[in-house]
Amino acid sequence: MALNMQTFRTRALTSLVFVLVMFAGLLWSYWSFFILFSIIHFGCWMEYHYLMGRIDKEYGQITPFHKYGVMIAGGCLLLYFTSDAFSVFGLKLPAIGLWLGLIAAFVLPIIELLFARQVELKNIGYSALGLLYISLSLGLMMDLRCYGIKLNPDGTYSDALAFALPLILVIALWINDTMAYLVGSFIGKTPLTRISPKKTWEGTLGGVILCIGIMIAAGYITSLFRTQDWAIIGFIVAVTATAGDLLESKLKRMAGVKDSGSLMPGHGGFLDRFDSLLIATPFVWAYVNLFM
Repeated sequence: MALNMQTFRTRALTSLVFVLVMFAGLLWSYWSFFILFSIIHFGCWMEYHYLMGRIDKEYGQITPFHKYGVMIAGGCLLLYFTSDAFSVFGLKLPAIGLWLGLIAAFVLPIIELLFARQVELKNIGYSALGLLYISLSLGLMMDLRCYGIKLNPDGTYSDALAFALPLILVIALWINDTMAYLVGSFIGKTPLTRISPKKTWEGTLGGVILCIGIMIAAGYITSLFRTQDWAIIGFIVAVTATAGDLLESKLKRMAGVKDSGSLMPGHGGFLDRFDSLLIATPFVWAYVNLFM
């Protein structure tokens, strides 16, 4: 019992720190947002390399130019998806991201050809998948942070709208995860899949229904967006978050590891914490840009 209580305290403390850091990054300023998700981006990439290297030993032996070059190229995507509100010494981050990305796309393959014994197409494919899975997704998260700017043709910056969508997305993920866990703990009996034996159909459906319900209630209370938008985002998040969690569980099973990393004691690594976000973000972004 003492061990269980110690484990519970460790998990609770790390969860509290995690929530405080997330809210500080999300709400303090657009620069804190950029720094937060840049750290998440590179942390996820390090763990992605680790997992894929265990799954395929040849990918684990790629050159440092390949390993870190693709991470830098992914970072350029984050820069590109910012807005003109982000600037350094008068230089706009989207322009910096575009030009650095073009340079990286030209230089990195040449360096790889010079220093690698042979270029394996499958290793390039693994890295390309990482760019889609991690970098593009977090780049679109940056774009959601800039949504408030898009709504103002006069160029003024709506800070409330700017942080609203990322905050809604993250909170919806937490609601779905928490409700699915609680419902599954009380009435869960039917396993959802062999990939993640602890997940049940009852918990998954309970998480979806309660996430949508809470989001609808939030829509009624606030007037920021239409209530139907809150409901649809809640549904998209609940479904895609489960898919993201199962995808990362499959990667860990293939790699033969319990956690992707050790960022948070008792909670795993970056990919363990943000697997749902990586899959949910592109779908929420698509809905926002097509229908809102």
